[in-house]
Amino acid sequence: MYTTLLTELEKGTLIITVNRPDKMNALNKDVIEELGKVLHEVYTNDEIKSAIITGSGEKAFVAGADISEFISLDYSGGTHLSKKGQDTVFNKIENCPKPIIAAVNGFSLGGGCELAMACHFRIASVNAKFGQPEVNLGLIPGYGGTQRLTQLIGKGKAMELMMTADIVGAEEAKALGLVNHVVQPEELLTKAKEILQKIQFKAPIAISKVISCVNDAAKCDPDGFTNEITRFGECFLTEDMKEGTNAFLEKRKPVFKGK
Repeated sequence: MYTTLLTELEKGTLIITVNRPDKMNALNKDVIEELGKVLHEVYTNDEIKSAIITGSGEKAFVAGADISEFISLDYSGGTHLSKKGQDTVFNKIENCPKPIIAAVNGFSLGGGCELAMACHFRIASVNAKFGQPEVNLGLIPGYGGTQRLTQLIGKGKAMELMMTADIVGAEEAKALGLVNHVVQPEELLTKAKEILQKIQFKAPIAISKVISCVNDAAKCDPDGFTNEITRFGECFLTEDMKEGTNAFLEKRKPVFKGK
């Protein structure tokens, strides 16, 4: 179905693997196009409850963008490249009502780091490396990196990493708040699946509203508290809320239907 991605649906979790190992899984036009298509599937296919994004092999999650595609671009081409990527992939991941985890194996640089940061959270193998080295090319991050890195680790450290182009390892990334868990490479997908299986037993509508509200907070949305009040109230209109509260009072496990 895809030429640059591998996909596998397992117990409601779609595992999306960027599959260009000869190019360190670098993002090119085809990868962006196909990521957009697979995200549409995540949004619309009810069999898909969550997703994991990872890279082929242990050397790289996504080592960056395919720089060879940049050479001929001018202002118009550069802004179009950035906008298309943000609109069709990175913002779609961040705003997806279903949880999407990045399972980061190896290099996660430039566009790869931006892809990981767009996910709802990140799990890294011990050999993972993170960085936004675009200034080495006379560029800045264009797929939301200046915004999301700052949201995740704070202004000062984000400034330093983007201006020095320094690369940090998995443990430092965890200490900075960029990564939630660090595991051995062979445990990477297992850990991601384990967390998503836990989430899948929770109320899907409530999970989607958590994602939306936390995104508001990350963006310092001035209406964040008001939006939380509205979404909290909306939960009371769902069958899941009735099921959850009844199950609690009846001392049994709830069975949520996403309604």
